Amino acid sequence: MAKAINVAVVGATGAVGRELLALFEERKFPAKKITAFASSRSEGKELSFRGEKLSCQILKAGCFQNIDLVFFDASDAISQEWVPQAAQAGAWVVDNSASFRLDPEVPLIVPEVNGGLLSHPNKKIISGPNCTVAPMTVVLNPILRNWGIKRVVLCTYQSVSGAGTLAMQELTEQSLGFLSKKSSQSKVFPHPIAFNCIPQIGAFKTGPYKTGDETEGYTSEEVKTLLETRKILGKPGLKLTTTAIRVPTFSCHGQALNIECERAFDLTEIRKALLEQPGLTLEDDPKTNLYPMGVRQTGKDSVSVGRIRRDFSVENGLNLWIVSDNLRKGAALNAIQIGEILVGKYF
Repeated sequence: MAKAINVAVVGATGAVGRELLALFEERKFPAKKITAFASSRSEGKELSFRGEKLSCQILKAGCFQNIDLVFFDASDAISQEWVPQAAQAGAWVVDNSASFRLDPEVPLIVPEVNGGLLSHPNKKIISGPNCTVAPMTVVLNPILRNWGIKRVVLCTYQSVSGAGTLAMQELTEQSLGFLSKKSSQSKVFPHPIAFNCIPQIGAFKTGPYKTGDETEGYTSEEVKTLLETRKILGKPGLKLTTTAIRVPTFSCHGQALNIECERAFDLTEIRKALLEQPGLTLEDDPKTNLYPMGVRQTGKDSVSVGRIRRDFSVENGLNLWIVSDNLRKGAALNAIQIGEILVGKYF
C-alpha cells in the first residue's frame, strides 16, 4: 500500500481544481492532508473534501514546506513563479500549465502513452499536456505503433469549460439572454458563444515570421497541439495541422482526426488495436447510431472513439471521431494518474 502523503492543489477553486478534489476521493488517492491554494479573492473560501472543509490559502514564501506533492492548475504566470519554488522546497510537482511543457528537461506525460519516462526524471517537475493533446495521443499511440503515421489533420470542437468557470457562466447568461431576446456582453470570448462556434482558441501568433514558419496564422492552442503531440509521441518531425474551434457546450471536447498511415491497414485490426489501448472505449456501431458524444462522456475517465472509417482520398487514410471529458482526461485525471505513478515509485 502506498504511503499517505501531504498534497497541495494550486488553483483549487477553479473547474479543474474542483475536479481534482473530487477525483482524490473517487480514486482513493493516498493523501494524508490536502492544502488548497487559490487567488486572494478566494482566500478563506471553504471547499468540501472527504466530508470536511478545506479553507483556501494564498501562495506565500515558505508555503510548500512539508508538502510532498503539488498539483498546479493555474495561469502560466503563476506556474512560472511558483512551480520552481515548490520543487526547491522538496515537493514533486505536476503542472497543468503550458509553462514547462516544451522544456527538454521536463517530461510531458500522458501515462498510457509515455508514463515510462517517469522512471528517470531529470527534475521533480512533471508537465501535463493540453486538454486535447492528452486524449488524442492515447488514440494515436496504437496507430503509430502498428502502422506508423505520415500526417495528421485535426479539427477540435472544444467546450467552454476548457476556458474556466467564468466561461461556463458566460455561456449560461448568453443562452438565457438569447432566448429571452435580451442582450448580454462577451467578456471571456471575443464573440458571443451562445448558439455560435468561434474558430479561435487562444491568441493568434503575430509576426515577424521566418520563411516557412509552420505557426504562421495559427492560434496558441493550435501551436500547442502541434508541438506537444510531437514531444509526447517522440516524433519531432510529425506532420500535423490543426483548427481549434470553441463550441457552445459545457463539457467534453470532440476531435475529428484524419490520419495518413505509413503502412496499409485492415479496419478490423485498427479496431482491435484501439480496444487493447488502455484508456480507450470503442463506440462505433453505425447501424444503431452509436458514436462518441459529450452527453454520454461527461464524468467518464476513458476517451471514446468511433466513426472509424477509411479515407479513400489518400493512400492508407483513416478517419476517427473522439470525445473526452476535458476536465478529466484533458486535465485533472491525467494529472492524478501522473501523481499515482509518482507515489508508487518515490514514496
